[in-house]
Amino acid sequence: MSDSTWVSTSLPYLTPPERGRPDAWSAEAETRGGKGTQRIAYAGEATATEEVAALLGLPPKETLIVRRRVIELDGKPCELTDTYYPAHIARGTRLAEAKKIPGGAVTFLAERGHVGVRVREDVTARMPDAEEREILCLGPDEPVLRLSRVTLDGDDQPFQVDMMVMPAHRQHLRYEILIG
Repeated sequence: MSDSTWVSTSLPYLTPPERGRPDAWSAEAETRGGKGTQRIAYAGEATATEEVAALLGLPPKETLIVRRRVIELDGKPCELTDTYYPAHIARGTRLAEAKKIPGGAVTFLAERGHVGVRVREDVTARMPDAEEREILCLGPDEPVLRLSRVTLDGDDQPFQVDMMVMPAHRQHLRYEILIG
């Protein structure tokens, strides 16, 4: 990859890929001449933070299913993503297993009637904690971007929250908005 800044849009990550097509990250990296992979660091039950519980419309400290992943480009960590699901949706499913999901989580959820029709994203900048700094190979004065994404269904009910952390100096987030 010739440029160290990555321009990324969210839309491909919100719709299921056609059958037989790679997941959105692998496809995006490939179109730019790289190899996108992810390593699942953890999948299973966790206690919701106040922030995540509020985003999902659940009581604080509710038990959730989380998938913690290290997103890699050409074998190097470039993003940390924690994805949270209400337990009644994800407990006992592939979402709670530390394995790749054929077709990805978006496809898996859609097959079970959980289709996103609205997404809310918030982006903030901050300094990374020690673990983030180490995993993302950042210097002591390099900030990160934190993107939180809530996916809501046709009844305006949230069913997924993604918390992503990425090196700020390597990112360019692009938002395209359809009007009318």
